[in-house]
Amino acid sequence: MKTLTITRPDDLHLHVRNGAVLKTVMPHTARQFARAIIMPNLKPPVTTVDQAVAYREEILAAVPAGLDFTPLMTLYLTGSTTVDEIKKAAESEHIHAFKLYPAGATTNSDSGVANIKAVYPLFAAMEKFDIPLLIHGEVTDDACDIFDRERVFIDTCLTDVAKNFPGLRIVVEHVTTTEAVQFVQDAGANIAATITPQHLLFNRNAILAGGIKPHHYCLPIIKRESHRLALVEAATGGNPKFFLGTDSAPHLTSLKENACGCAGCYSAHAALELYAEAFERADALDKLEGFASFYGADFYRLPRNSGTVTLEKTAWKVPSVYGENGVSITPLKANEELSWKLQ
Repeated sequence: MKTLTITRPDDLHLHVRNGAVLKTVMPHTARQFARAIIMPNLKPPVTTVDQAVAYREEILAAVPAGLDFTPLMTLYLTGSTTVDEIKKAAESEHIHAFKLYPAGATTNSDSGVANIKAVYPLFAAMEKFDIPLLIHGEVTDDACDIFDRERVFIDTCLTDVAKNFPGLRIVVEHVTTTEAVQFVQDAGANIAATITPQHLLFNRNAILAGGIKPHHYCLPIIKRESHRLALVEAATGGNPKFFLGTDSAPHLTSLKENACGCAGCYSAHAALELYAEAFERADALDKLEGFASFYGADFYRLPRNSGTVTLEKTAWKVPSVYGENGVSITPLKANEELSWKLQ
């Protein structure tokens, strides 16, 4: 196959930050995706509809002229979130979900939820007003092995949430384990999951073998090969519960290559190319359109996009960094060759 044309896709899990970083990364997403679910974990976090609307305007101002892109905003769920704010969010045309970060689980999650059961009344309101809950599914107990945190979260938290709120639409973000795949497959139609390119392409050797690779470090951390294979099977199997969410997370190179390097892989520069590589390896390029363009839109009850994008089977080398004027972001697969290229 020399070219692959699919309906213009959506990125259903994206970080774009703000300020100079936003201006650097936004063109990469806007040239590939028609829409993206925007994460709210800024400093300070985006916790109200008014803040999200203002952030949306900042994002739109960073979209290059001539590109049609719609940011789909989310609010950061905290213990101080009110039922009135949930109702207001559900009634807003611009707010599409709430994001739950367990406190301390990942980047800028200090304002997150420390006790899941304490926010059950908020889940009830979200169920009532029919607005999705997006979950970073990891426990933060220091006694729990980092490679087990997703599995333990499913066993100790997520199973109970799903049982107690059967009408609540839930997206288990960036699933990384066989157990998470199985949970989503066994759950009702109201529960779905996103899968990132790095978790489809790499196992934990990519972080640890031959020296520490900070630009492959993300949370939830990349797992062993058996889990990667389960994710590939889920992504390429045509199950509408699984759809594209890059979790592309730009950090300055200086903050990644650091004594305490921050978590997150920057993949927006070549998101579709990376997914195409993973699907081609699985001999499933015919399944990419559903995963990238249809299933996520359907879950969020959005119209499917009408335009198309075309990938060409041609080799190109990923730059070492992106950015200028003090912004330097090292992308996933920096200085490496990719075999697909977006026209």
